[in-house]
Amino acid sequence: MLEWSVAAIRSVPAIERIVVALPPDALDAAPAGTLAVAGGIVRSASVREALRVCGDGDPVVVHDAARPLAPAALFEDALMQLEAAGADAVIAATPVSDTIKEVGDRLTVARTLDRSRLWAVQTPQVFRRAALERALIGADEELLAAATDDAWLIERAGGTVQVVESGARNIKVTTPTDLKLAELLLAEDVS
Repeated sequence: MLEWSVAAIRSVPAIERIVVALPPDALDAAPAGTLAVAGGIVRSASVREALRVCGDGDPVVVHDAARPLAPAALFEDALMQLEAAGADAVIAATPVSDTIKEVGDRLTVARTLDRSRLWAVQTPQVFRRAALERALIGADEELLAAATDDAWLIERAGGTVQVVESGARNIKVTTPTDLKLAELLLAEDVS
């Protein structure tokens, strides 16, 4: 999955270097031509470590290798929207199609959310370097652990985050079923 993600990123001319955050004992698994860095215990700590070594470029793109089907065009769309909108970040997302309920104690439904305003957040996420540095560099470990995505840290700091629609194929591979679906979709692309 890492190789598939790196291949998509490499095909984006605006991206100059790729830093891969890996477990400290797996740094040699980084694809050729990338810079490996030991990641942190949580996602945002890994992003912070990658940001420290990536050089001075702006903007900064963050992408999860768990989304190996993100097309190069999605990275390009997010980069273009960041430039056009003047936002601090642009994040890939897709509108929620399911009904979403907030559930409280004893699995009792507290309320039904208006799905017309809900988007499932994904990667890539594109940031103004200064905004991402402000959000990550001074953050304590507890705050980093609470962040399920780095855009939340930007929002929390008062920054502007916009969405670019990603499409249904930008799936996250977290289960064996997800992996089978990704393999089927990749096989379609090759045929």
